Amino acid sequence: MVSSPCPCGGNDYAACCGRFHHGSPAPDAELLMRSRYSAYVLKLETYLLATWHPSTRPATLKLATDPARWLGLEVKRHNTESPDMATVEFVARYKIGGRAGRLHEISRFVREQGGWLYVDGTFPDKQRA
Repeated sequence: MVSSPCPCGGNDYAACCGRFHHGSPAPDAELLMRSRYSAYVLKLETYLLATWHPSTRPATLKLATDPARWLGLEVKRHNTESPDMATVEFVARYKIGGRAGRLHEISRFVREQGGWLYVDGTFPDKQRA
């Protein structure tokens, strides 16, 4: 069997984010964030919605018509504030219509019933403007 690289930067998708996309819970917020990035690349809307906290989850993401082409991920830091709260700062690069962009976010995560969920994020680059 031929392995394929994981969109998050891992060597093998099946051993990296693929295991989370197929039902294994991510053991920490950083791995959940990486798997969510990979889910955006692969347009796995069901996974993204399932790992989004119900208090902030949108009804749909419409990924099938999203023009973004995701190019890479850099995790800057992962902080565990408590056993059930964490933040992950990352930069994701993308292209839309030939124009390059970057998403710099500090994401908040909570653990409920043993599983990590994305809550929301802040955008440091926009705060400086």
